[in-house]
Parts: sequence; C-alpha cells; structure tokens
Amino acid sequence: MTTEAPTKPPTTDVPPVPAASARLRLRRIIKHLALIAAALVMLYPLLWMIASSFKPNALIFRDPSLIPTQLDLSNYPGGWVALAHPFSHYLLNSAIIVIGSVLGNLISCSMAAYAFARLNFRSKRLWFAIMLMSIMLPIHAVIVPQYVLFSNLGWINTFLPLIVPKLLATDAFFIFLMVQFFRGIPAELTEAAKIDGAGHFRIYWRIMLPLSLPALATATIFTFIWTWNDFFSQLIFLTDPEMYTVPVALRTFVDSTAESSWGSLFAMSVVSLLPIFLLFLFGQKYIVKGIATTGLK
Repeated sequence: MTTEAPTKPPTTDVPPVPAASARLRLRRIIKHLALIAAALVMLYPLLWMIASSFKPNALIFRDPSLIPTQLDLSNYPGGWVALAHPFSHYLLNSAIIVIGSVLGNLISCSMAAYAFARLNFRSKRLWFAIMLMSIMLPIHAVIVPQYVLFSNLGWINTFLPLIVPKLLATDAFFIFLMVQFFRGIPAELTEAAKIDGAGHFRIYWRIMLPLSLPALATATIFTFIWTWNDFFSQLIFLTDPEMYTVPVALRTFVDSTAESSWGSLFAMSVVSLLPIFLLFLFGQKYIVKGIATTGLK
C-alpha cells in the first residue's frame, strides 16, 4: 500500500507593493492635502463673514476666530429692517433686473448666435471679429456715453438701462458660447427641416433651441450671477433709494461719517449670497456640460 505525500497548501502571500506605487500614492495624498489647505484659505473670508454675522459689532474685528464667543442673533432681524425699506424690497428690485436680463440675453444672444452659425451674409467674418473684440472692451470705456444716452431718453433712475441693453445682444461672451454650440449641431438636421419647408425662425425655435439647453442653462446661470453681483452699473443708473438693488443697498450699511452697522451688513450679505449659492449648487452640472460640449455627439 502506497501513501501519497501530503500536498502543500497553495500559498496566499500577497506580493509586496512596488516602491513606485507607494510613492505615487504618497504624492496623491500630499496633492489632496495641499488642495484642501488652499480651499480652506479661499473659504476663510466667506466663513469669517458668516461667523461675523452672529457677533456683536464690538467683537467683529477684535475676534478673528470662526467660532463666536458671544452670539448676537439680532443682526438678521435688525439688518432686515435697518434701511429705509425692508431688505425684501431690495431683493425684489434685484430679482426684476435679473429676470429681465436673463430673458433678454437668452432671446437676443441665441438669435445672434444662430445668425452667425447658420446664416450667410455679407462681411460675416468681419462682424464676428468685431463681436469678439467687444468682449475686451471694459465697461468703464462706454459707461459715460451710455449715461448720456440714457439720460437724454429719461431712463436714469429706472431699470431700463440695466435691462434694455440685454435685449440687443450686448453680451458677446454668450453669443460666442452659443455660436460654438450651434456649430456642433449637425447641419443635416437644419437641411432636412428646410426640405420640409421650415423657415429660419422655425428651425431656430423648434430645432436649435431644444438641442441647446446646456448652453442656454450656462448663459442663464452666468447672467444671474453677474447681474445679481453687479454694483458699478446699478450704482451709476439708480440714484433713488426706492430703486436700490441688493449690492447698492448693502453699501448703505457702511457710513464714513457715522458708525457703520457691520453686523447687519454681514448678515444681509449672507442673505444676498443664498440665491447665488442655491443656483450654483443645482446648476453647476449645466455649466460644465454647456462649456465642455459643443452640440450632439
């Protein structure tokens, strides 16, 4: 009778991790730590403003910590009614300008972009180059002639100077963004629509716009943020406190000749940031998609 030699169990030893892989992992950890530290540095002013909105005025600049040693919840209700009108009045004024600006940019810039992307007309490249050059033109170079024009029209201290130019496709950035998106849509779609008897407006309304929702969403978000935060133009054209918007109203909390209400200022600044934060939170995927894509894939 023969006996079989016992077989050795299979080895389950894990091969050692190469040194190069360990160095790569360490490099990634250091990179992420550096990014987190940089993010904290950039977020510190925002966090300090939020913390200062819960501090008494006397401790705001004495205590730079992010954890208030004394809580003062009166900054929010006090700041809401501290000015000539409740702060909701200024929020409503800003909302009116923002809605008008968003609608104006979406309509006018998309129509101008369709013309550059799909129509053939004389000196098309020249006008497109002039449109791109207007992006580099600072507002300070045109604010004086604009003020003279709007003053002669009797539009000063109204919302018209802030809304009507948006209906004339004055934001070249959004025209360029939509042109690139329209050019990415296959031309076969528009050619097939022309064969079926569709005109340019029907092609623009029924084909181009539905396929350009990411670009339209991106234009909406950027227009909202830029208009909501616009201080210079609103300060120039709005002189009556009845017409003040949120940025101009926040400025009135700071008085160079008297005591400034810093706690109320920071509290209302936090309130004014909430719409932008919520819009960016729910719309950031459209920003990435609208900029990164150029039509159908």
